[in-house]
Amino acid sequence: MTEQNTTAAAPETPVPVVPVAPKDRRVLFAFLRWTAAVLVFGAVGTGVAYGLVRPERTELPGLSTKDDGRWTYPTLVKPTLPPGAAQPFAEDNEEGVHYAGLIQLLLPAPEGSTPDAGLKLEKDQKVSVDTFLEEYESTVRTKMKDGFTNDGLREIVARGWTMPDGTRTRVYLLRFHSSGFVDAFEGCGINMNLNGVNRIEGDSAWSKVKNLQEPPDLADVSLFTEAAPYGDEQLVAGCVKGGDTQAVIFQSRKGQVASVPFHQTVILQDQLLH
Repeated sequence: MTEQNTTAAAPETPVPVVPVAPKDRRVLFAFLRWTAAVLVFGAVGTGVAYGLVRPERTELPGLSTKDDGRWTYPTLVKPTLPPGAAQPFAEDNEEGVHYAGLIQLLLPAPEGSTPDAGLKLEKDQKVSVDTFLEEYESTVRTKMKDGFTNDGLREIVARGWTMPDGTRTRVYLLRFHSSGFVDAFEGCGINMNLNGVNRIEGDSAWSKVKNLQEPPDLADVSLFTEAAPYGDEQLVAGCVKGGDTQAVIFQSRKGQVASVPFHQTVILQDQLLH
């Protein structure tokens, strides 16, 4: 099924993907600090724009004019809540219950992307449990499906796209009945059994970014990469816990996945959930 993308802007010139050097990590760090600084939070019940996620480089102190490979996303908007509903992680909502529609928390596709026709979407971006479990080895799907039944899974929504350089992204949001059920989710971690992946390891580039970046608080974010040798295509995975919602992000690309847009995608999804 082809996804209808109402937020995508006109395609721009594809950005070349290059390996992330230490200098590029410092560039990303500067960008992330700027992104955190411009977040705008409004009163309950209003829709509020975050900040432009790819500003002009001349507006960012210390940011190189050389393109670092990050993607251009639409301006992120904080969802409109029902009257009287608390924002997630507010003093009266410490469990992080999201009262907005789950699709409103789903990261939009970046400019220049095309919808992923291979992602089997149902109405309103929903996907079935079986569709989500296709990301995992067949040997663990039955156990994971039983876990969803016992651990309070309410719904799953997803969005997928492909960039001009061939990078394919799938973003899944899983909403549970409470944050305790999110903690029980077994689909993330160093031992997760991803389909066609022999072994994964922690993202070493992400570890350095995470250690430097404060704020935002990235304690609920973990990133993993497929360990070499991995054949023609590499797969990476990002996991974000956000109260009653678990985000699972997969990117794959022939050759190697570029770190900067992968990290950018995960962090922006984290911001939408928090």
